[in-house]
Amino acid sequence: MPHYSRIYKAVVDVPEEVHDAELKFWEGATGQALHHNERYPEYHGAQLPGEAFALLVQKLGEGPGGLHLDIHTDDLDAEVARLESLGATRVSHVNGHWWVMRDPAGLLFCVIPDRSGTLNDSNAQRWD
Repeated sequence: MPHYSRIYKAVVDVPEEVHDAELKFWEGATGQALHHNERYPEYHGAQLPGEAFALLVQKLGEGPGGLHLDIHTDDLDAEVARLESLGATRVSHVNGHWWVMRDPAGLLFCVIPDRSGTLNDSNAQRWD
C-alpha cells in the first residue's frame, strides 16, 4: 500500500538532573522557545524556522543522554514493516501510538503516525 514518510524531528534525550540546563542551551542555540507539551510532560519542543523540521528536548526517567530521530508517517504499520525489511527491529509500542525501533547499528529511533493529509509529494517520500 503506498504511503509517505519523512524524518521530521531530532529528539535530544536528557537525564533529569541536567534537563533544565539542556533545555536552556537548546533554546539559546536555536533562538526558539521550546514549549512544554501538555499531553506528554517530558517533552519541550518547537518547529524550527525554514524547512519543516522540529526539535524536542525529552526528559528521561533513567538512562544516559543521547539523540534520536523521529520518522513521521501516514501509515504506521506500513512504515514499520518497510523499516523492518531494511533491518530495523521493534523495541516497544509506546502508549499504543508510536513505535520505538532500533536500526541495524543498534541506534534507537521512533516512528510516529502523522495526521491524515499532512504528508504529500511536496514534503515527504512516497513509498509504493
